[in-house]
Amino acid sequence: MQIHKYDTVIVGAGGAGMRAAIESTQRSRTAVLTKLYPTRSHTGAAQGGMCAALANVEEDNWEWHTFDTVKGGDYLVDQDAAEIMCKEAIDAVLDLEKMGLPFSRTPEGRIDQRRFGGHTRNHGEAAVRRSCYAADRTGHMILQTLFQNCVKHGVEFFNEFYVLDLLLNEGRTAGVVAYELATGEIHVFQAKSVVFASGGNGKFFKVTSNAHTLTGDGQAAVYRRGLPLEDMEFFQFHPTGIWRMGILLTEGARGEGGILRNKDGERFMERYAPTIKDLAPRDMVSRAIYTEIREGRGCGPDGDHVYLDLTHLPPEQLDAKLPDITEFARTYLGIEPYTDPIPIQPTAHYEMGGIPTNVEGEVLRNNTDVVPGLYAAGEVACVSVHGANRLGTNSLLDINVFGRRAGIAAADYAQANEWVELPENPAAQVEALLEGLRNGEGNESVAQIRKELQESMDTNAMVYRTETTLKQAVADIAALKERFRNVSVQDKGKRFNTDLLEAVELGNLLDLAEVLAVSALARNESRGGHYREDYPNRDDVNFMRHTMAYREVDADGKASIRLDYKPVVQTRYQPMERKY
Repeated sequence: MQIHKYDTVIVGAGGAGMRAAIESTQRSRTAVLTKLYPTRSHTGAAQGGMCAALANVEEDNWEWHTFDTVKGGDYLVDQDAAEIMCKEAIDAVLDLEKMGLPFSRTPEGRIDQRRFGGHTRNHGEAAVRRSCYAADRTGHMILQTLFQNCVKHGVEFFNEFYVLDLLLNEGRTAGVVAYELATGEIHVFQAKSVVFASGGNGKFFKVTSNAHTLTGDGQAAVYRRGLPLEDMEFFQFHPTGIWRMGILLTEGARGEGGILRNKDGERFMERYAPTIKDLAPRDMVSRAIYTEIREGRGCGPDGDHVYLDLTHLPPEQLDAKLPDITEFARTYLGIEPYTDPIPIQPTAHYEMGGIPTNVEGEVLRNNTDVVPGLYAAGEVACVSVHGANRLGTNSLLDINVFGRRAGIAAADYAQANEWVELPENPAAQVEALLEGLRNGEGNESVAQIRKELQESMDTNAMVYRTETTLKQAVADIAALKERFRNVSVQDKGKRFNTDLLEAVELGNLLDLAEVLAVSALARNESRGGHYREDYPNRDDVNFMRHTMAYREVDADGKASIRLDYKPVVQTRYQPMERKY
């Protein structure tokens, strides 16, 4: 076991982690631990844009953006956080421009902007051009730009280090425990402050846009230390994933004029959202697609998808604005998007919930108190700017605004506070976990359990949910967790043992899927990405509140989930009917 000492440790090197690192490393000695080489992080898969009310191509302001964010999140958004994000969005985009990000430009040389779902002018009057973009590679460009600036500032990266545990001592942050993929060695990083920016957990679904690495490692590490997870039942399903594959086709395609059509060629979104049609929020569009399929208007022999139609757009527009997704259609489906519509279906995309934080990125141990020295930002966190449904382009904004804030706050905390002693034998839990899996002689397969978990979640906890399906998901997960106790891994070695780490990741997915299902079962209403067919209406009287899920262990060592609730912060916008 090796022990390292850094003022600040950042877990994850996606957009949020690297944006935090740029700030932190200028103020404190900082290490960034990442399970991937930084430029392979999942931020690079984001396509369509990053929104800010620059008003470069038409009138706009940050208050309209705030309203859209609150309304899009079905009023579960903490409005103080949304105001900060939307106000700071303008500087966040300009900061990236100054760092060298090659945004697409207007003929006058300004950052170009395009329409995106749920973004409107004048509080819902009509769609507005708010998304700043770099063709359909915006996330990739952000990731490359942030990495270049991390190199410029001398950020220390520990690549392919898997953080498996959070160390606390008397309620204060002491560091993290990590596993080095190349050697199989355990490393303890003692730190005054820790920032979790480790991304999402969408791999407990089968049809998903998420990379294989999005297994909720950060959420699971915090959850197992008795800290809560917030609003995990709110998972976003992006309307336009490639049929049966889930590979993302950006909302920017509809921002450029793409149209969703059913088997009759009808532009069906005119019936569901007459004002902004195909650019309604993602939860509404996903439900509309499945409604078309259920009512017999789906496309193909099985009627299990609809079409994204770009054929009316000029080829030169597609080549300039959407080069990646048109190539995806050719590569994965063998169709020509100039002349053929693209088969699509909703795909599991984004976790709105996560580790609860305040607007400075400080992690909460309950509804009000923070954990000294612990921070989180990005998809791993829930400052609740997304509420029950995230608007497109707000994720790239979130990671930059709150990644920056968390990096500054963590470094300032490290400067002002003394070291916390490491617990006795700090790596004991991780060593026991790894040796138990490596030496296990059970007959259960990690791949088979993961497959059954994903199939159950797709069947029982996707776009449409009921009490019956959610109870089935809870029962399935409980059975799979019991079987997980008997898994064995084939690779017994230490170097590059991905077999072992996939077993660890499966344990994380099982815990987090259970939190989602239990939280969703207790929320007897429909709101944003959480749609209960047996409770189809939003219930502001009983459920205008955040879910807080705690892991509790009884005297016999059996773990269970305790649910609590936290009030939503409302400032200027009162809940209203969600029409578009």
